[in-house]
Amino acid sequence: MTTTIRELVDNFSSQHSNDLPQLDAQLIIAHVLEKPRSWIAAHSDFSLSGPQVHAAQLEFSRLKAGEPLPYILGHWEFFGLDFDINQDVLIPRPETELLVEKALAWLKASPERRTVADIGTGSGAIAVAIAMQMPDTRILATDISYAALKIAQHNAKKFHVHHRIDFLQCDLLPKHIDPLPTDSHFDLICANLPYIPTQTLQALPIFGREPTLALDGGADGLDLYRRLFLLAPAWLAPHGMMLLEIESTLGVQALGLAFDTFSDATIHLHQDLAGNDRLLEIMFI
Repeated sequence: MTTTIRELVDNFSSQHSNDLPQLDAQLIIAHVLEKPRSWIAAHSDFSLSGPQVHAAQLEFSRLKAGEPLPYILGHWEFFGLDFDINQDVLIPRPETELLVEKALAWLKASPERRTVADIGTGSGAIAVAIAMQMPDTRILATDISYAALKIAQHNAKKFHVHHRIDFLQCDLLPKHIDPLPTDSHFDLICANLPYIPTQTLQALPIFGREPTLALDGGADGLDLYRRLFLLAPAWLAPHGMMLLEIESTLGVQALGLAFDTFSDATIHLHQDLAGNDRLLEIMFI
């Protein structure tokens, strides 16, 4: 007895009350068959072999158990690029694309500024996306997690930009400005650091399913940013800029922290496409 793609998708979708599982099922089957999802949608009567059905059902079970779909697939799209990921890194999210868009706009408007630091790089999504769009940039990507850096390096090689990104394991930034392959001062510092307050995080579905190290921002969600604000000025070139993703409910607090810390900067708070506070821009005068 054979099973078609339609039958497998319908069987999985019937166990859920919304439309999302149908898409999830198609993506999982596409992953098993090593085909694009568009092919799956156009070949719903295709019969799967027994091992293919078994492989898909195993991945359906992982999804039912709460494992995020991107980890099951082993890759996820960000800024039009297909990044390889695993449980050692945060899943790239579309709201972070705002940071990349602002970074690219500033770099394109300032041709003399081409050194960038991506602090807490994770999968390398920000660093790689910038490097892909700006071939003359030089980027330092840091992370406290060695496992995350390995994924970031892999993605940089996947997109052939590894020769322009230097990877360094450290807590935010090195404590001492030692000679680095990248210039010791950066025109632009980007950071998508852990920013969810600890108590809030523990009540979220992602708690325990994505790395806590990449999510937990301390009691008020701003611990890492306080520390970065103390370190960053020594690393920024004159008239440099910082772009920092923040938690959507912390806009006022993040803005206040920036104003209290930097008296010689122009500071703006940007909203994402959903209208939520998302990006802190700090331009040094």
